[in-house]
Amino acid sequence: MNKDHYLKLRNMYAVANINTSFYETTDCNIELEKATISLIISDKYFHALGAIHGSVYFKLLDDSAFLAVNSIVTDVFLLTTSFNTNIIRPVNIGKITAIGKVRYKSKNIFVSESTLYNEAGKEIAFGTGNFVKSKIALSPDIGYK
Repeated sequence: MNKDHYLKLRNMYAVANINTSFYETTDCNIELEKATISLIISDKYFHALGAIHGSVYFKLLDDSAFLAVNSIVTDVFLLTTSFNTNIIRPVNIGKITAIGKVRYKSKNIFVSESTLYNEAGKEIAFGTGNFVKSKIALSPDIGYK
């Protein structure tokens, strides 16, 4: 396990503009081939019917899948090339948690899956993403520090 790498990934994630200006994620934890991210639901994430918008499901699923893969890629930033999201049930209160895990890895292509749970531990969504290595080095310039 590379705890220094995981800490730098968490720092990079925390300082990303999308996370500092809109999403208020908590409990970002990264391990070998696994990442867990939580979010306390707020009405600012709601659509017109009073439950969280599908973009919130996607964001947590994609982010946890991405970080699970980047846990084993230590030199460059990854890019999502596709992500399929399946929403099972609405949620409008409490804490939600996404758990991403690596499913497949090769030299340049990775597949990761993620499951999103509500506060009671019920599955509310799941997704699978494809990721590739970029040419952007993991460096302090992008918050990897």
